[in-house]
Amino acid sequence: MSGLLSTGSSALLAFQHALSTVGNNVANAATPGYSRQRVELESRLGQTLGAGHVGAGVNVARLQRLADGLVFARQVDSSGELGRLQQLSSLSTRVDGLMSDAATGLGAPWSAFFAAAEGVVSEPTSTTARSQLLAAGEQLAGRWRSLDAQMATMEGEVDNRIQGQVNAANQLASEIAALNKNIVAAGGNATPELLDQRALRIDKLAALVGAETVEQDDGAINVFTTGGQAMVLGQRAMALTTSPDPFRPDRLQLALDTPAGPARLPASAVSGEVGGLLEFRDRVLDPMRAELGRIAVAFAETFNATQRAGVDYNGAVGSDMFALPPPRIDAHAGNAGSATLTTSIGDVGALKGHDLVLSFSAGSWSATRASSGEPVALSGTGSAADPLRIDGVELVVGGAPADGDRFSLRPTAGAASGLQVVLDDPLGIAAAGPLQAGADTGNLGDAVPGPARITDAAAFAGFTGATIEFIDSSQYTVNGAGPYPYTAGAPIGDTAGGWSLVLDGTPAAGDQFTLAPTPPRSADNGNARALADLDSQGVLNGGGVDLTAGLAQLTGRAGSEARHAELSLEAQDAIHQQVIAERESVSGVNLDEEAADLLRYQQAYQAAAQIIKTADDMFQTLIGVVR
Repeated sequence: MSGLLSTGSSALLAFQHALSTVGNNVANAATPGYSRQRVELESRLGQTLGAGHVGAGVNVARLQRLADGLVFARQVDSSGELGRLQQLSSLSTRVDGLMSDAATGLGAPWSAFFAAAEGVVSEPTSTTARSQLLAAGEQLAGRWRSLDAQMATMEGEVDNRIQGQVNAANQLASEIAALNKNIVAAGGNATPELLDQRALRIDKLAALVGAETVEQDDGAINVFTTGGQAMVLGQRAMALTTSPDPFRPDRLQLALDTPAGPARLPASAVSGEVGGLLEFRDRVLDPMRAELGRIAVAFAETFNATQRAGVDYNGAVGSDMFALPPPRIDAHAGNAGSATLTTSIGDVGALKGHDLVLSFSAGSWSATRASSGEPVALSGTGSAADPLRIDGVELVVGGAPADGDRFSLRPTAGAASGLQVVLDDPLGIAAAGPLQAGADTGNLGDAVPGPARITDAAAFAGFTGATIEFIDSSQYTVNGAGPYPYTAGAPIGDTAGGWSLVLDGTPAAGDQFTLAPTPPRSADNGNARALADLDSQGVLNGGGVDLTAGLAQLTGRAGSEARHAELSLEAQDAIHQQVIAERESVSGVNLDEEAADLLRYQQAYQAAAQIIKTADDMFQTLIGVVR
């Protein structure tokens, strides 16, 4: 009877534990990170009595947490990649929207500006047409400034997000270290809930900075970022932080918090949301702002140069319509010398827009690409007469540089934010060509005067007229001076007069051409035609790409980056859903299965109770007999 009672009691307790476990599974069916638990039963050692063996009941061997370490590792890896691509796709799509939307992009004001320039070509003496061109220039410059301001706002937002996500990652790392401590203290008796909480926090940490895990013999888990930076070592958490960029104090860099101060970490050291933010800033936002500025610089510089090549309604040499800030140069916070660098645009066609780092060592300057460290060709000595020249930018060195001094050169980044219209008088638009040229009626060749331009405003101010006479088809004189060599199609120039002229056709010996400055209130539209054709003139990349094509490429690049990030996110999301489904098949709570187990354990519990009742009845019968 005592054996029967003991067997029934063990069964009753075992199935009570099983019922509690099923109930706990059902209660946590929707709890994030919860892993299904299962009671493992084992039979007690029985004894041999008389002719046979008699069992002794059942014990609860252990409470098993159903989890697969390999699946968990895949989930952690997938969470980090998903977090990175979510940030990259979301922000890249915003940039694409800015560039391609008619309400925010450059397309509409760009077309309106050159349509207004065509209006001046049609009516060069019309004050209304000239005013419309100035107004269109204001709108175009304003749109450029607005686009750059929106991107600058996004840059500030990225910094704020990085700061917030780094703080969240540090909090999670501290919590993981604390859970490691509790799990190690519990030894082999660590509860499944503790393990679930740790796994959930590791997954969240992976979504922020990426994670790789290494389990120790004592049950603690070390957590590293995908770049190998330790976040949790046993019971100790490492803290990430942010620090100002030594070239740009307004920008944050990722760093490791050390007793000696923040130690900068490369963007490749992390993945997850922080990695996506850094990648977006370095690979999408910075190049887009630089290219936006490069086109703004090329447009403004080329338009201004064409303005200066003609004369305005008052007969004066044309003046700049647009103003731009000089290329940005920033000294490293650790520079020891007193050197300063003054920048200017030297060659629009050579502008590349890449950020560069200039270094001074052993008495000479060198340059590298900021993103890759690749050397970049640098010429000149840095004096006013022979400035440093690199990628279309000229730099004049002032002060005394020290060995190791570094400067960050951003040739076009942020240039669009400073684009301004400085011409406020419609009559100041240089619509007319600078020269009135005529061919002598006795000329034997078929050459006729073509486009003319001003090459030196100061010299042209004193120009009163000139006569060009050809000695033969390859030589000419200007006001009797010369002879000068002539090449068909090449401009004829006079440095003393500050002008140049192109002839269409072939001159013959003795042919003469007379030149006179264009008078005020001229209806000539020669220079206006050049202004209106600037959008189709090769300016960028050494003259190989026109401004409209460059603008289209910029918009297309924004769309390409957004689409590529979107497709990558869609693919990673599908992979992540597969990993989650695999994790749920192992660790997720299936309510139908739990309902079946609940019914089964309930019936077993009732049967175990009946065993105890039977043993009690037998015991009471025996007591009655003894009495």
